[in-house]
Amino acid sequence: MSTTTSSFSRDANRVPITGLGIVASKAITDVTGTTGAIGASTLFTVTGTVGVRVFGVCGLTLVGAATLEVGIVGATAVVLAQIADATALATDELYLDATPTTKVEALPSILIIGAGQDIIQTIGAAEITGGSLTYYCLWFPISSDGDVVAA
Repeated sequence: MSTTTSSFSRDANRVPITGLGIVASKAITDVTGTTGAIGASTLFTVTGTVGVRVFGVCGLTLVGAATLEVGIVGATAVVLAQIADATALATDELYLDATPTTKVEALPSILIIGAGQDIIQTIGAAEITGGSLTYYCLWFPISSDGDVVAA
């Protein structure tokens, strides 16, 4: 039987916080030709079958009229809907759907990801030439080998 190497966050008393699941995060600073290039890049590596909720928090406004979406190979916007213009994602805004907002939003529904399908970000139409975004994946294992780690 496989075991996960990830762990729950803990409160000040070292008690696990389990309500949202295990948290993995991936910070991206977009740069022309590398992290901001057109195409897909892996955000989270998935093993086995897991339940996930994913969202992004913008650190610095994105630059470049690119499309941006999060999903899996073959369904690139299944996790987070496509943003038609990445410049719409401004500092401190939340990316939970196609219309980023600074307001409080409900977490997306839990998605079940099986067969080790990695979670990817896809940039299209143009490069993202600047800005930063941190993705958070709240997850829990379903299969005995279920695991999620930042790529």
